[in-house]
Amino acid sequence: MADQEQAELRLQLARLRQEHTDFDAAINAMETTGCDRLQIQRMKKKKLFIKDRLQDLEDQVIPDWSA
Repeated sequence: MADQEQAELRLQLARLRQEHTDFDAAINAMETTGCDRLQIQRMKKKKLFIKDRLQDLEDQVIPDWSA
């Protein structure tokens, strides 16, 4: 993988990590204030999607040495 591609992936990883953290904070605030459960569930789904995307990108950036 080229250095530029590697850098772009790492930048995207950083953005997704921040977005995941932001969703976590938002969900916690929504639960604290007693927001609509359906809205909270939707936010949790989005957060899970981001987590899955993070894992995919990390697998591309970090080589699997066990294989």
